[in-house]
Amino acid sequence: MSACVLDLVREDLRDFGGYASARRAGVNGSVWLNANESPWANPADADGRLRRYPGPQPAPLIDALAGLYGASPEQVLAGRGSDEAIDLLVRALCRPGVDAVVIAPPTFGMYAVSARLQGAPLVEVPLREDGAGFRTDLDAMVEAALSNRVRLVFLCSPSNPTGQAVGPDAIAAAARRLAGQALLVVDEAYVEYSEQPSVVPLLPDHPNLAVLRTLSKAHGLAAARIGTLLADPALVRLLRNCQAPYPLPAPCVDAALAALAPAALACTRERIALTRRLRDLLARRLAQLPGVARVLPSQANFLLVRFHDAGAAFERLLAAGVVVRDMRAVAGLGDALRISIGSEDDNAAVIAALDPDGDA
Repeated sequence: MSACVLDLVREDLRDFGGYASARRAGVNGSVWLNANESPWANPADADGRLRRYPGPQPAPLIDALAGLYGASPEQVLAGRGSDEAIDLLVRALCRPGVDAVVIAPPTFGMYAVSARLQGAPLVEVPLREDGAGFRTDLDAMVEAALSNRVRLVFLCSPSNPTGQAVGPDAIAAAARRLAGQALLVVDEAYVEYSEQPSVVPLLPDHPNLAVLRTLSKAHGLAAARIGTLLADPALVRLLRNCQAPYPLPAPCVDAALAALAPAALACTRERIALTRRLRDLLARRLAQLPGVARVLPSQANFLLVRFHDAGAAFERLLAAGVVVRDMRAVAGLGDALRISIGSEDDNAAVIAALDPDGDA
């Protein structure tokens, strides 16, 4: 099964060994003189740990992420946010000017950015909006991939910035149709807030399926930049060879391990449940405001809101010190703002700023 996914990788990289860093040598000792590190700790480094290069894929973190996501350690690649994994996938699978990438705009912008930087053609299958909100036309995305020279299909579910999610049955069917043609990458950055389950359990049966996860959102570690690619072990091994030598700073690894301890995970689960309740409450309150045209359904930790005058709404929010994401430059979203779900006080500030009968 693994050979199938490696057939999708650029032929010139299938045997690529990458950079043999000092920490990949697999040797041990008591006097470390193989990496040209300083023998003295910096005065700012209280315990002296930062003078040594970190391991490229620290086993304790890989094991913790595998446990968190229900995968095996061999399926786990950790890196600098999901952005690094997106970039690695595009560079490893797409020959410049030849192998294309399929996306469903409006969607997370890094898919298109990475494709552009690699010179990979971009095939767009726009989302469809109806009375129930936005809908991903996954069948059309698969058809576009099958009729073009496509190596990667990026599916954001729940989608950023539109909030809808795709069920696992549809994703499994798409992966089957794309077998031998393309890697289907499901970006689950917001799945903790969704009614749909993660598709990680589908990985063993679908080698051409990969999943992106992150500690930036539900786990509150955006500044630590810990993202995870879950995929066929053969693809993970290859991408490790394509990755920078030391992608995971030791303080970030420490923060992630602390966040994945049982007590911290219990707190995270409570906050996820609270965020979902606050999301639904904010959606109802926004829908009652006269300046709001539509609040789109969301399975993420944000709401996409259409306004009768989005520019005026944006300025009212800024005047009240509330910063939201202005989506007006995105095709099809010229009247929209994306509002992250904050604390109860944060959300109250949003309503106060937008309510013409309020103080703002």
